[in-house]
Amino acid sequence: MKKKTPFHISAGFIASVGIVCLSAIGVVTLFGDNIKALSGMSADALAGDSQVERRTSKSQGKLEKKKLVNFAQERAAYIAPAPAPVTHAALDSRSTFAVDVDTASYTWARRTILESNAIPAADGIRVEEWINAFDYSLQEPKNAPFAISVVGAASPFDEAKTVVKVSLQGRHVDEEQRKPAHLVFLVDVSGSMSGADRLPLAKRALEVLTRQLRPTDTVAIATYAGRAEIVLQPTSAAKQDQILSAVRSLETGGGTNMGSGMELAYRLAVGHVQKGTTSRVIVLTDGDTNIGPNLTAEQMLAAVHSHVEEGVTLTTVGFGMGNYQGNALEQLADKGNGQALYVDSDKAIDKAFRQQLTGTLEVIAKDVKVQVSFDPKVVSTYRLIGYENRAVADEDFKNDKVDAGELGSGHAVTALYEVTLTSASGPLGSIAVRGQLPDSNEVFEVSESIPRSAVSHALAESGADLRFAAAVALGADTLRGNTVGSWSLSAISELAEGAAEGKAERVEFVSMLRRADGLRSRPVAQADYDNSGY
Repeated sequence: MKKKTPFHISAGFIASVGIVCLSAIGVVTLFGDNIKALSGMSADALAGDSQVERRTSKSQGKLEKKKLVNFAQERAAYIAPAPAPVTHAALDSRSTFAVDVDTASYTWARRTILESNAIPAADGIRVEEWINAFDYSLQEPKNAPFAISVVGAASPFDEAKTVVKVSLQGRHVDEEQRKPAHLVFLVDVSGSMSGADRLPLAKRALEVLTRQLRPTDTVAIATYAGRAEIVLQPTSAAKQDQILSAVRSLETGGGTNMGSGMELAYRLAVGHVQKGTTSRVIVLTDGDTNIGPNLTAEQMLAAVHSHVEEGVTLTTVGFGMGNYQGNALEQLADKGNGQALYVDSDKAIDKAFRQQLTGTLEVIAKDVKVQVSFDPKVVSTYRLIGYENRAVADEDFKNDKVDAGELGSGHAVTALYEVTLTSASGPLGSIAVRGQLPDSNEVFEVSESIPRSAVSHALAESGADLRFAAAVALGADTLRGNTVGSWSLSAISELAEGAAEGKAERVEFVSMLRRADGLRSRPVAQADYDNSGY
């Protein structure tokens, strides 16, 4: 199960399979006066006329392990979770999940289709990562750490359905205002990392990242192959020449003892954990591991879990094709309280380590969970598209010992629901978001009503963002073998093209879908999912 406001929430609803993007409505409850650190305002002022309840988090002790799919198994035995079934709201009206800001799955799939002319394996397609790989125009918070907005439109594919789009928009922390960062670069220099798209690309990524750092930041470099070793002790980012020289000296050779490398990197990171700073391990690897005492991600996390609790976050950056282990790296990042990225080009490096640097480094809210509660009188059925391995038990929404997702500065998180509306009037239900402030561990919770009027629009009346997000979600869902609904890749690409607005990344997505449509004569992993509901 499965980051300057903790976030802005935008939930979108499309009336009859469309998409909903949230507009400010409802009741806000904030916990903890320390929330003023996010915006310079007191909790009372931020809440306005809403009731404010103060209480500290009860999760001061050891956090419970995340309820994630167990990826500590042989690669051949890995089974991706099946898409969520259709659920009858009368039997289960609540849906709860941890936020996710990973994007690795989309970047890898795009490369697979456009460069390798192949359909990506179904178990590597994670819908939420495809949706969150794109930028949308989301309302920024005003005089508060977050906001909620709602829009709706009719579905282009199934008039009996509506798609609910829930988005969290993190407030932007200016680069000058972000906390000093202590970074540990853990670089896989095993033989599998040889090749132009692996270690050489990883070294360019580290050079770009290093040049963006401030003198108050520090960098340490560790490597692993047959054994783990320290290449650079913690060094001020003011000494960029020394750091860059260490990066350029890296060469490949040997086996892949990833477990020992992780333990060494966390030891370097934990030594610099202190209030008011960010301590993060950044792993650059193809994810392959073949020797050493700690071969599985589960065993690695068992060795460093206490360090995670001490405040060290993790970013995994994947490289290469063929033996690239994207599922393991995504699960590792989830359990390491961080983000999974995939880099296949200098353009991807620029986006992750230049354009989005502060979001990559600065956590603004942790253990963030979303719970959507549908009114069975208004919504008869629903299905969450994606987030299968980020699902949280409904009763754990208010259990602050249950670890969840993290948001970085300016990060946006989007999820989509496919729902069936009844003829009844009134709100569709409500959406609640709960999390903790990273330094104080104080809890905040926001609750918003979802008005029926938000979904009463025709598709032509909806914005391009709404239509494009729907196309991305349905395209990913279709390519992973989920054939629920009547849409085709060709129809989805037309919807995406009409919402591309000339934006390069969106135009590329349209080309990718059309290429995939042409490749569909090759076998695509299909699964017999039970979507009859329960």
